[in-house]
Amino acid sequence: MKRPLKRSNAPIFWALFGAGGMLSALFGPMLVFITGLAIPLGLLLPADTLSYSRVLAFVQHWIGKGFVFAVIALFLWHAAHRIFHSLHDIGIHAGVGAKLLCYGLALVGTVIAGYTLLAIGF
Repeated sequence: MKRPLKRSNAPIFWALFGAGGMLSALFGPMLVFITGLAIPLGLLLPADTLSYSRVLAFVQHWIGKGFVFAVIALFLWHAAHRIFHSLHDIGIHAGVGAKLLCYGLALVGTVIAGYTLLAIGF
């Protein structure tokens, strides 16, 4: 008799890892360039592009909230998955505790980001 296959939650984490990896590969360098070089040095964009009032207006709109939430949450889940699997690569055979720590921190960060963005208002 064949045993039924054991259910796994791995596809959920791999999907979040893949989405975060793709988002960080596509938007990460651009975000670093814009927020770290272009605006502080006055290249390509006006100096007031990231002023408080403009950023607040951006995150008060539902599209801005969605973009900021996706970037924060998916970057966190991508990092958590990469760190968890990198522990194994360096010889630390992490168990349930490391999994709970890595993914738990990503979950907490995601919840905090969502709550903060919702608290900003529309």
